[in-house]
Amino acid sequence: MISKSELRAEARALRKRLAQADPLAAGRVADHAADLPSGEPVALYVAVGSELDPAPLARALLAAGRSLCLPVTIERDAPLIFRRWSPGEPLEMDLAGCPAPLPLSATVDPGLILCPLLAFDAWGGRLGQGGGYYDRTFAARPNVTRIGLAYAGQAVERLPVQRHDMALDGVLTEAGYRPYDGISH
Repeated sequence: MISKSELRAEARALRKRLAQADPLAAGRVADHAADLPSGEPVALYVAVGSELDPAPLARALLAAGRSLCLPVTIERDAPLIFRRWSPGEPLEMDLAGCPAPLPLSATVDPGLILCPLLAFDAWGGRLGQGGGYYDRTFAARPNVTRIGLAYAGQAVERLPVQRHDMALDGVLTEAGYRPYDGISH
């Protein structure tokens, strides 16, 4: 059986190829903004490397009257916090080295979290970077709606899951939004 670290290496390479092959995918994701479930504010992220860029989606959500926030790592081995944010506002690197809103931005509780991933399956499985930040955050906020943001080509047949892995409620790709309707591993 392939290890999670080997899966991550393969998935990173695939995601990089998908990003290079379809640089306009993020714009097509934004076309499906209205299909997302309710929940305010909507937590996005700032893309790092080959992650699917949520910037066009952020603009579409704002145009639809939704409010936004971004995750912030303020402590290792702890859940993420979220700060209110709009495109164009200044960002600084957080403890995990990710762009995040400045401390003067209001801390909020998101109703919907869109997260990056390396791979996903049809049962809500999500393969993340391995730091556990989103799993800890989802465990601390069990009632928040969890949506993966990915290229459609990142789908795999089945991911190995562990007890601490939190299932997604749906996935948004350039091909559209797919809810999981309560199906779990």
